[in-house]
Amino acid sequence: MSLSAAQSSYTSSRRRRPAEHDQDLPQEHDPQASLDHEQFHDRLTNPTDTPSTHHSICPALCTTKCMPAHTCQSHHAYDESWEEIQSKRTIRAENEVEANKLVNNYRFGFRKWKSHVTERPFEVRSEVVKELYSELNVIKPYSGHLITCGNVAYVLLFGWWISLAYFLIGLFMFITITGVPYGKLCLKLSCYFLWPFGKSIHEIGKTLRICCEQAPDCECDLERTEDDSPVLLPSPTDGPVPELPGRPLRTPYWHRFSTYVWLLLGYPPLVVIHSLACFLSWILVFTIPVSKMNARTLGIILLLAPEDVSVTSCTQRKHQIYETRALLCCYQATNWYYYKYTVDGINVFAVNLLPLVIVAIVIGYIDRENQYASSDVKFAIAICSIIPLSYYIGMGIASISAQSNFAVGAVVNATFGSITELTFYITALLRGHRAANPCLQEVVKAALTGTLLGCILFIPGVCMIIGGLKHSEQRFNSRSTGVSAALLFISVGGVFAPTLFSKAYGSLVCDACTNSSGGNSSGAFVCHNCHYDLNNGTLFRDHVEPLVYTVSALLPVAYIIGLIFTLKTHSHIYDIHVGGGQENGPHGAVVHWSRWRSLVILIMATVLTSACADLATEHIQPILNQPNVSQYFIGVTVLAMVPEIPEIVNGIQFALQNNISLSLEVGSCIAVQVCMLQIPILVLFNACYDVGFVLLFSDMHLWASMFSVILVNYIFMDGKSDYFQGTALVVVYLILLAMYFFAPSPTGC
Repeated sequence: MSLSAAQSSYTSSRRRRPAEHDQDLPQEHDPQASLDHEQFHDRLTNPTDTPSTHHSICPALCTTKCMPAHTCQSHHAYDESWEEIQSKRTIRAENEVEANKLVNNYRFGFRKWKSHVTERPFEVRSEVVKELYSELNVIKPYSGHLITCGNVAYVLLFGWWISLAYFLIGLFMFITITGVPYGKLCLKLSCYFLWPFGKSIHEIGKTLRICCEQAPDCECDLERTEDDSPVLLPSPTDGPVPELPGRPLRTPYWHRFSTYVWLLLGYPPLVVIHSLACFLSWILVFTIPVSKMNARTLGIILLLAPEDVSVTSCTQRKHQIYETRALLCCYQATNWYYYKYTVDGINVFAVNLLPLVIVAIVIGYIDRENQYASSDVKFAIAICSIIPLSYYIGMGIASISAQSNFAVGAVVNATFGSITELTFYITALLRGHRAANPCLQEVVKAALTGTLLGCILFIPGVCMIIGGLKHSEQRFNSRSTGVSAALLFISVGGVFAPTLFSKAYGSLVCDACTNSSGGNSSGAFVCHNCHYDLNNGTLFRDHVEPLVYTVSALLPVAYIIGLIFTLKTHSHIYDIHVGGGQENGPHGAVVHWSRWRSLVILIMATVLTSACADLATEHIQPILNQPNVSQYFIGVTVLAMVPEIPEIVNGIQFALQNNISLSLEVGSCIAVQVCMLQIPILVLFNACYDVGFVLLFSDMHLWASMFSVILVNYIFMDGKSDYFQGTALVVVYLILLAMYFFAPSPTGC
């Protein structure tokens, strides 16, 4: 092979190779490829290379995609080319809709979403994931230990009382005399549910097994096909095949008196028992196999004739005489991979938290006098119910964006992307205005600042720590991150510009000042409750307020320019290439939620979020009245970060898959939307309906935000991250939280 051909092959392989920040599929690192990567980079950056060496590399770099088609002559050109090569990403997707979702994750202004918006082909899933969706009706060979911590925990949490219930109901069925067969069944199931592992429940068929008629001691499997059945039968020359005898005829199930005795006396209490066990084990998530076991027992096994139910060991099934059908077989009560389990595309944790919404609304709007639950409990339930609603809103946004063009996706992300936070803030401002309570206005400002600090420091820090512990060092596209960093500077500077202006030209007003030197007029004075006077009409109405409106008009314009820059004119910064996937079936991808369904869910989730936010602000006052906790602290922690929990989970999942770029973009995207969309909307709302919201922040909010933006931009400069940098961000965030915790409450609260 010639040298030029080798160089061309090398360059092509470098272009086809997935980047280390692949989104969804883990990469298999080749040591030899890593060595070639380092040697290639050394040849680019080593100034002692001979001209011939540079000349040999130049054709590989000077392509129409990377550089103009002229001879490379400078070390700076090599660095730029290498940086551009590093910035390329190849992402793989199963179908076009999923590919659109993955590409949207890299676009500015789009909500980053990890979960799939389409159904993944079951046959391509791993065996671990396939096991999560098993119905426990297949008997598989098992070589592990049955005595595990999870199985022992099952006995302590569920097994003993389910077994006891079956034992008592079995004794009761013996007393009824006609229910004796069901009493025997209950005793068998009592032993089964005390320790079901390694045992199986079968439905006995009506005919003998063919192999058992020919050779009663055989050990063939139950599954037979038409192709192998002649092997089990005598050859045609040996004579006709005899008709296999069946089980003795019995009275049909629904013609028995014992059936109705069982359904009236024995079955109802077991419905309660199994429903309770099913609910509790489902809520615990990792014990979902126990939930499936109880559901199958309640819906199938207990509705069969007692003589048709056989409880045996899994190793004894091949010795049964009659044809049987496996109904239930379980080896493990727990599976730690159930955190990946989804229901209609929604993670099981979000599904389990959804009933909190109903509980919060029912208790909040019915129990007005706090007879059944205190205000603290109602506030906790209402604020936690926002978590699943935020997840559903995120899923709806991702589904619509993936099935639409980028313009529709940008509009949907801009409108619904901040709907959770805006709903809470506007509700709090309205309630504070009606109750003449200025504390809620300060709480809203604290929540806005807390969201900024959490998205700038906490989310990137946690993702760097978790990703760094797994992947040692992670790299990200510093050019795309630089766009978000620049917008952060613009947005934070614009939001706090009125505050700096008022401090520069405003008057400091204090409630009381005392001479600390005891009568000496030249001594120092100690003043209390000092604040900048906003009642000065000349300053505020003629200077500060116009500045607030000007800034609020410019920030959305900067956001729109950022969208145009990253989505249209300079989209090559991200240079996303979608790798080969295949459609799911002849009609393409099967989406979890269609566009209309996503829109309906978005509207419903928004309405429910408004109701929960109203309840949270209604019952927040007892929390604010706690003397030991600053109201600043409540705003920057609970109210700011609880709605962002789904985003934190998404960022962590991206970091675990060595895609730290998206982990950092998760926080930056939210922070930019807070400054460039949420705050201008709040100012516009206050201009239309005066609720007393003034875009002037306290000194602590000002300097904490400024310091955080400078720090995170300094850390993002080198395009690398590790757990030490993440620890630094988290420690700074915790220090700021400690300042808010010990800070005195705002003036007038």
